[in-house]
Amino acid sequence: MDDARLLNAPFDSPEAVLPPGHTYESVGEKVASIPLAPVSGTRWQWMLGLAVSLLFLLIFLVAIIYDVQQGVGIWGVRIPAAWAFAITNFIWWIGIGHAGTLISAILLLVNQQWRTSINRLAEAMTIWAVMCAGLMPLLHLGRQWLFYWLFPYPNTMGVQPQFRSPLVWDVFAVLTYFTISLLFWFTGMIPDLASLRDRARSGFARTVYGFLSLGWRGSARHWHNYQITYLLFAGLATPLVVSVHTVVSLDFSISLLPGWHSTIFPPYFVAGAIFSGFAMVLTLIIPIRSFYGLKDLITLRHLDNCAKLLLATGLIVAYGYLMETFMAFYSGNTYEKAIVLDRLQGRYAWVYYTVLFCNVVLPQLLWVRRYRRNTVLLFILSIAINIGMWMERFVIVVQSLSRDYLPSAWRIYGPTLWDWLTLLGSLGLFFTMQFLFMRLLPMIPISEVRELLHRQRGHTA
Repeated sequence: MDDARLLNAPFDSPEAVLPPGHTYESVGEKVASIPLAPVSGTRWQWMLGLAVSLLFLLIFLVAIIYDVQQGVGIWGVRIPAAWAFAITNFIWWIGIGHAGTLISAILLLVNQQWRTSINRLAEAMTIWAVMCAGLMPLLHLGRQWLFYWLFPYPNTMGVQPQFRSPLVWDVFAVLTYFTISLLFWFTGMIPDLASLRDRARSGFARTVYGFLSLGWRGSARHWHNYQITYLLFAGLATPLVVSVHTVVSLDFSISLLPGWHSTIFPPYFVAGAIFSGFAMVLTLIIPIRSFYGLKDLITLRHLDNCAKLLLATGLIVAYGYLMETFMAFYSGNTYEKAIVLDRLQGRYAWVYYTVLFCNVVLPQLLWVRRYRRNTVLLFILSIAINIGMWMERFVIVVQSLSRDYLPSAWRIYGPTLWDWLTLLGSLGLFFTMQFLFMRLLPMIPISEVRELLHRQRGHTA
């Protein structure tokens, strides 16, 4: 089926997701050939990408060591802007991880077949993004070696966490989200790891994949337990999509600071998280499908559906921007109006206008079907949205803190070199893990694609 017929097929039919012509064996061979390729057969483009990512990861390690040694004073944080790049990065990375859970868990529960082929990449992206996010508040603690004070551990001094603080809620929400996402991701890979075990020629590879596949033999009992467990983790992960970023938004909304004290923040943050997460999904899968020749598995229909969700969540984010401005003036609160006017006219106005352009104006191109099929345009648009969403979090965190109630305490925040190195270094960690995942583990769920292929044959019979 060509791209035009593929895009015009009924939405809920298997043909709308996977073009015909595949066999069970061809799907397995195509996906397994990537992680099972010999070291000598590793592509130089992959090695170059990994080398660049490792360079940025090394920069991140240097920044972490210097931060632990010297303290957070190496950053540009100064009162009143005591939160800056670290917290901005934290919110941004947590948001990026939301699309993976939505694609994997929610779309699985509502039986959306188009999630197949991209859910594994999205799940892995979630793991790496949450890892990057969790490091940011830890680095921001100052005395990182006392992080365990955030947990209710038995101690003789009676030091206990303040459970009325949303900062403590963050710890438990993020850890829960990471744990469930990791188990969900690994559980889904078990049948595929067994497939790699059976196809591996190296004894070492067979041992490693055999250990990770947990003795999978594909029996009826194995499949029964697998499906129950997979659905159970999907059910556990679904409410976390809403709860995690809602808890993050409460860090701001329960405060009395102008620009933060807003009841719209929880749904606004959740929509923004899914928005940025789908943008990162497109940023990853567009070059991957082209580089590894997976256009027949990750089709234009997948990109088209991701673009539609990007447009839908982008409209919710635009509504949040509009209501945030409207309520500031409608409330008659002098301080809230001053914050909005400062965003439009102040020192950070160029950042705010960039946010509006990247997150509101550019996504409107996705109304046009031809643009949703254009992979180059989608790739550029996804990067622009990622930049715009990071800047949005910067405006919320830094601009609001820089202009609080007392003009005598106002101060313009200026990032230092170490702020930028920490941000770039976290990108190095993310892409290093992504490159290793692409090389060592199956990027596309073989068992789920085969199941879709079985449904396709039954549908066309």
